[in-house]
Amino acid sequence: MSLKVVFLLAILVVAAADHGFSSQYIHKHDGHHEVVSHGHDHHHHDYYTVPKYEFEYKVDDHHTGDHKVQHEKRDHDVTDSDYKTKIEHIVPHHHH
Repeated sequence: MSLKVVFLLAILVVAAADHGFSSQYIHKHDGHHEVVSHGHDHHHHDYYTVPKYEFEYKVDDHHTGDHKVQHEKRDHDVTDSDYKTKIEHIVPHHHH
């Protein structure tokens, strides 16, 4: 009987623990298609769209100390990126 109580309490502790979160988004802006012709093909056309997008991925977990952010933005041939990682690790006193 006491094993059932311990098991139930362990489930309640895990369920009540504060959880971290992650988020992500992406914005894609497709421009007008441009026909690219090879000249020697009579019926084949390739289409080219100017690349334009923005996205972000984020993790913020206070329980594990895991904090990450990745952000990237591209417009034509220009790409701007930002990556951040922060890891907090505290060694318990008895491990010194």
